[in-house]
Amino acid sequence: MAIVEIKDLKSALKRGEKLMGLDLGSKTIGLALSDVLLSVASPLETIKRTKFTPDAERLEGLIAEHEVGALVLGLPLEMDGTEGTRCQSTRDFARNLMGRDLFKERGIAIAFWDERLSTSAVERMLVDDVDMTRKRRGEVIDKLAATYILQGALDALSHQVGA
Repeated sequence: MAIVEIKDLKSALKRGEKLMGLDLGSKTIGLALSDVLLSVASPLETIKRTKFTPDAERLEGLIAEHEVGALVLGLPLEMDGTEGTRCQSTRDFARNLMGRDLFKERGIAIAFWDERLSTSAVERMLVDDVDMTRKRRGEVIDKLAATYILQGALDALSHQVGA
């Protein structure tokens, strides 16, 4: 497939396919998964980043296992809405994924979602509402940030005209 707008994600999916949300960090990739109705995002796992190829292979395994038809990547915009070096890194990661066989063969689409403040919102919730220790927060924050990103995209999809 290709890199698409959020509004075009539903048409990129085949019946029964799910969306996967990614929170790309320099050390980890947080993953979340939608249900088949595209209404609820749930945390999946956190991949410890190594090099692109093994990270992509792990991601491809999860895509196949969970019948994922498209990805939503958090785009780390600056607070003023401009794109900095982290956005370019995210876009490069997406382009590299699009070149892999699984993405070409299955027509997996990728869309970007503004992730500003997602990690800090999740961390605030974990501290204020759950009173989670710093060590435990470190273990779950990335996949919960991916869940926050994916849920935002799912909510936007559900509010589309004709959705």
